[in-house]
Amino acid sequence: MKAIHDPSGALTAGLAAIRQQYQVPQGFPPQVLAVAEASAMRAPTAHVDRTAIPFVTLDPASSTDLDQALWIEQSGADLILHYAIADVAWFVDDGDAVDAEGWKRGETLYLPDGKAGLYPSVLSERAASLLPDGPRPAVVFTVRLAPDGTARLDHAERALIRSRAKLAYDAVQDAELPPAFAEYARRVNAAEASRGAARVDPPEQEVEALGDGRYALAFRPLLPSERRNAAMSLSANLAIADALHQAGTGLFRVMAGPDQRAVSRLRTTAAGLGIAWEHGEELKSLERRLDQTNPHHAAFMLAVRRAGNGAGYAPWTAGETPWHEAIAATYVHATAPLRRLADRYVIRATLAVVQGQPVPAEVADAFQRLPTVMARSGALSGQIERAVIDLAETVMLHGRTGEHFAACITDADGDSARVQLIDLPVVARAKIPNATPGQRLDLRLEAVDSTKRRLTFAPTT
Repeated sequence: MKAIHDPSGALTAGLAAIRQQYQVPQGFPPQVLAVAEASAMRAPTAHVDRTAIPFVTLDPASSTDLDQALWIEQSGADLILHYAIADVAWFVDDGDAVDAEGWKRGETLYLPDGKAGLYPSVLSERAASLLPDGPRPAVVFTVRLAPDGTARLDHAERALIRSRAKLAYDAVQDAELPPAFAEYARRVNAAEASRGAARVDPPEQEVEALGDGRYALAFRPLLPSERRNAAMSLSANLAIADALHQAGTGLFRVMAGPDQRAVSRLRTTAAGLGIAWEHGEELKSLERRLDQTNPHHAAFMLAVRRAGNGAGYAPWTAGETPWHEAIAATYVHATAPLRRLADRYVIRATLAVVQGQPVPAEVADAFQRLPTVMARSGALSGQIERAVIDLAETVMLHGRTGEHFAACITDADGDSARVQLIDLPVVARAKIPNATPGQRLDLRLEAVDSTKRRLTFAPTT
């Protein structure tokens, strides 16, 4: 974690410029707010009472848009995950002002000084959020996990739930979680390994607000509690995907792996970083051995992520099996409806399938239109995230022009190389003749431009 000293206010001004450049929404139109306020008052009349289940939530400490609550119980050799997901569709009607605005936005956009929500906060952080201050309407998925980690969707229903505690990743104690929480995650992870999955989770390069106008830039590995919690979502999404695919409907998350040319470049990168990659060993096998806390491994993880083909969405198509290469399975997004538009429709389809009803025509139509909408919003989110990090890097290195920095080339295209500084959480591009992935070298900082969010590095020799 590197604290950013910004006495000139360049970061604050830069964030404002990013919001303007990318047209990040500021609030919501009055008609959207009016509809959201009225919808927030709806009583849950189509929900069975499941308030006796001791659900808990697990999220970043500051989060108030809580999509998920969970509880786990034993059933013979199986584990049963009761997974409550915010029932956004109870509050948002097809074609109303909130729905129309959601289709414009696609997903919540996050910046260090605040977010631009998919839905107004009266819904996303109050009425629809699974906060522990009263009963909340939810869709509860019952996921049965076998000893080998195979997940099956047993049931789905609209239910009234009551969260017992809002737990935080960085402070949660094992005693506060369901007793089988760790074992459930272990089974899910073991199943991933057995089917050849290799999700690459490099430490995130992020900007964090510290308060009083101060920020920090860091590579932050996932905490153990985050990894285990992700296993809950993964198992539910896999089980839902299977149910929808068997029913001949759905919207699936798909991704192809890196091609052979990219794998060849990655071998060179691994060699330069001193990572042993045996001849004949598959990339996925190597990925499963990587350690987020090892700087060289982290640099390689970033290179792997950039080498792959990006993930997207695809509706169900007869005769095709949608596939997510990193997860090595058919997969959906259904567990974050407060933050992603697509999840609301996947949840609605799942309820219909489980209850033996036809998928609503509005949902089937949405599955055809959502891939384009989600691709656009995902690209915008990625551009904003990169712009924020680029800005923070320039502010952190302000006044250090002329200094030398140890760096590693993570990938190269001709003489244009992406470099990662060894001792700072900075990734930048530089013109380096005959650049080779994995190469270690010293760079001199030639220029810093916070207005253009640009660092200029050059080799020292």
